[in-house]
Formats: sequence, structure tokens, C-alpha cells
Amino acid sequence: MVNSEVWPTEIKVKTAEKILQIEFQDGSCFSLSAELLRVESPSAEVQGHGKSQKQLVAGRRHVGFLGVEPVGHYAIRIRFDDMHDSGIFSWDYLWHLGAKKDEIWRTYLDNLSKAGLSRNP
Repeated sequence: MVNSEVWPTEIKVKTAEKILQIEFQDGSCFSLSAELLRVESPSAEVQGHGKSQKQLVAGRRHVGFLGVEPVGHYAIRIRFDDMHDSGIFSWDYLWHLGAKKDEIWRTYLDNLSKAGLSRNP
């Protein structure tokens, strides 16, 4: 069940800017880049089946959106232009990504650096 405080009131896909803008009932508003959403996809391909199985996804600096579609009343599926489309982004997860965006991004960049990988394709 979705917490009513993190229910979205508006979702905008800004294709040219490669941004998903989402406003929530609690008044918070987040702009999430396609790259962040792609590398933090809730799919098993990225997250694995447990915390220790998370995959580091490199080379997605230029990823964009092909589309966004609702999944019931609790989530959206994002289709990325690198053909990834298996992650279902719940409202709770999108709110979490927005609220922790800076920390998540910093950790991602640190992990790329430690692995000798790049955001560039």
C-alpha cells in the first residue's frame, strides 16, 4: 500500500531535457534525470535480488526517455532509449530518489570512480 503522503499530484516528462518532474501531495517536487532513474532502476537487472547484488551501471550519461506508462495506481514503468524498460518505479521509490538524490548521485559517482568506469558510453 502506498503512503498517502507520497501520492503524486503531477508527473511531467521533459523529453528534451531528459528530466522526469514529479510533484507529490506532501508538497515536495523533484526533477529526476533520466540517467539517475536508469542507473537506479528498481529492476532485477540493476538491483539484483538483494542489496549485495546491485549492479553498477556505467555509460548512461546520454540516456533519455522513450515513454512513461502507469502501472496500476501505484507506479510507473519508464521506457529508456537504451531499451531498458523492466523497472517499475513505485511512488515511494520515486519520492525516495528525489529526497535522497544528492546522496545517491554522489555514491554512484564514487562507485564509478572506484571501479574505473565512466558515465560516458
